[in-house]
Parts: sequence; C-alpha cells; structure tokens
Amino acid sequence: MIETEQLGKRYGAFDAVAGVDLRVVPGQVLALLGPNGAGKTTTMRMIAGYLRPTSGVARVCGHDVVRAPVRARRALGYLPDGAPAYGESSVAEFLAFAARVRGLRGVSGARRMDEMVERLELQPVLAQTIDTLSKGYRRRVCLAQALLHDPPALMLDEPTDGLDPNQQREVHALIRAMARDRAIIVSTHALDEVRAICNRVAILARGRLCAEGTPAELERQSRYHRAVSFRAPASALACELIGRLPEVDSVVTDPVDGRVTVFPREGQQVFGPVTRLLEAQRVRVDELQLERGRLEDVFRRVTADATDLASAA
Repeated sequence: MIETEQLGKRYGAFDAVAGVDLRVVPGQVLALLGPNGAGKTTTMRMIAGYLRPTSGVARVCGHDVVRAPVRARRALGYLPDGAPAYGESSVAEFLAFAARVRGLRGVSGARRMDEMVERLELQPVLAQTIDTLSKGYRRRVCLAQALLHDPPALMLDEPTDGLDPNQQREVHALIRAMARDRAIIVSTHALDEVRAICNRVAILARGRLCAEGTPAELERQSRYHRAVSFRAPASALACELIGRLPEVDSVVTDPVDGRVTVFPREGQQVFGPVTRLLEAQRVRVDELQLERGRLEDVFRRVTADATDLASAA
C-alpha cells in the first residue's frame, strides 16, 4: 500500500504540494495527473524518500518514509523523472550494481536480472554504456532497476516516455500484470495511457488534489457525459431541429471535421430523441455514438478552476 496524509512541501512562502491525501492498495494503478508544475514529481519524490516533507506523512507498505526510510525503500520500486542512471556504466554493470544494492546476489540475483533483461528486451544493449543509449532504452533500463527486487509497491514517472507504440503496449501489459498484487502510482501526461492501465485517477493542480476517482466516475463529471455525437453529410436543418428539442441544452458542430455534438440538459437523455429525429428527417448518418464522457474535459476544467481560485486568492 502507498498512502499519504496531508502531505506537503513548502519552499519559502510557496506551497509546491499542500495537504495531499492519497491511498493506493494492491490491485490499484493510480494515475497521477496534472499540468506542468502541479506537484506530481515533488509528491512522488517525497513518497520515495528523496525529499523530506514539510508537513504530513507518507507511508509505503506501512513504513513511514521519514521514520523508517530503509524499510520503506525496500518495499518500493521507483522510476524517477528523467530516468537517471550512471552514464559511464554499461547496462549490464548498472543492473548488476542495482541488484547488489537490493541484496540480490548469487543464482537468484542473476536469474532476476535475466528475467528483467528479457522482459524489457535489453539484450542488444547490455554491453553499451548508458550515455550512448537512446531515450527509450534509457527508460527501459531504469524501469528494469525499479522492478529487480520484485517490490510490492511501485511508482513510475512517465514510464513510456520515449518508447515506440509497440514498446508502450508491452510496458502497459507488464504494468497490468504486476498490478494484480501491487500498489502502483503512474505519473503521465498521456490520457490514452490512463485508460489503458489505470483504474483510479488523481488530478493535481497548484500542489493540491483537485479530483479523484475511477476513470468512469470522473468521465461522468464531463459535460460530454451522455452527449450524442454524429457525422452526417447534410445535417444543417436536422441540427436546427435537434436544438429545439426540450431535452437538448446545445448543439455544437466541429469546424474542422464537421462532427456534431448534442449536449443534454441536466438530468436528460438525448440519445433516443436525437436518433428518432434523424430517422424522421431521413438524414444519412455516417457515424453516431453515445458519449461516456471525456477525461480530458474534466482535466481541463478542474485544473483551470484551481488556477482561477489561486489567482483570486
């Protein structure tokens, strides 16, 4: 388990992180989202024991990261921002060093290293120095060191940054497999990645927790929840008639691709009325869907609200 209680970090009069409460249990993958400067990396560094909190508590598997730092770090695998490593070392040397630091020696240590090398496809670069690696390979090497000791808790800061789409899918599959019995926090800017691997979401802005829930719970807060969107070659009249329906709040046409989105009034359902009207008007629809909500819409709204409140204060 990874948990924080009123976790905060202050630099002078500036609160980089303020009063953040998180709880991630085995089986959960929490996406930590936020714009640049929101406090994501600072929060993760405090949980990892790299930064000492100004206030509050962080625990990894029940171990206070300040009072029991060694026990907390033994329980945690951490992929930091930027994938730092010893550039002059070869990949094999670096992983062997990481294994020794983690107490992995002998046959079991060698077996674990081989497993990570195979999983993350590092065989072609084992003899190369880390300074000569591409960004994607550096990321995979540092992910391997985070997983070497098979920790019950993981924190991954941009785990697929620099990876190609095939490698991203492989890392996603690896994270999903590990999540069955681990608590995992993933910091990412890619909302598609959130949908692929995460079952909880926390959004930070200006160092504060602005929203938290499952992806579906947050999507239900979107203005697109239960909206209907469609494409039709000739739909100007139909759009005008749809806009007059009592269940409809507004109708918006995308100026680029011509896609029409029908937004419902609060508490109303528009799918049935819209489809019946389109059929009555004999409008040929190329594509029609009932929107479940858009995570990016919620992200923009809650982070903008946090910025507006901070500016007003």
